[in-house]
Amino acid sequence: MGMIPKYFLEKLYLNDKRSVAQIAKQLNCSQGRIDYWLDVHEIKKRSISDAQYINHNPQGDPFLLTDRKDVETAFLQGLGLGLYWGEGNKKNTHAVRLGNTDPRLIRTFLAYLKEIWNIDEKKLRFGLQIFSDMNPESALNFWAKELGVPKSTFQKVIVTKSGKVGTYREKTKHGVVTLYFHNKKLRDLICDAIEKIEILG
Repeated sequence: MGMIPKYFLEKLYLNDKRSVAQIAKQLNCSQGRIDYWLDVHEIKKRSISDAQYINHNPQGDPFLLTDRKDVETAFLQGLGLGLYWGEGNKKNTHAVRLGNTDPRLIRTFLAYLKEIWNIDEKKLRFGLQIFSDMNPESALNFWAKELGVPKSTFQKVIVTKSGKVGTYREKTKHGVVTLYFHNKKLRDLICDAIEKIEILG
């Protein structure tokens, strides 16, 4: 086999997101040969993390940034970033994760993910933590109804020992819900946008 044309490798490797192994199999040659021609044509190879991401998302990103430019969209964009800045778990580097006791807050952040990022809602998951003096099924029914999501999207309810009665206990009468969208790339995009806000400030 002679030279592998640059345009051909660009189509398969860059546009179609094929792996070196897949291209080698298609061309019936070694992976080393594909690596050689990628280097000759100065086509930058993907990092291991990028390759793993593509492998886990073969249909492309499970989200797509909206191209709408209206005032309502801009407001929701800012509101969503503010919520994640204040309530999101930035330490989790592999998922968009946000928890709260207020259904309105969770619903607003859900609207942000749906309207701004057009996420694949089937990939949403929720965690619910309640106190031991609460009824798990009642709490689960409450949150599923409030958020308009199936109960099947909730992980096993976590029950902790009841604390003192007070303002916090009143706020948590239905438990604490944590929203999960497992996608490192989206998490990084949101955090990068927040960092830009911090720089401007």
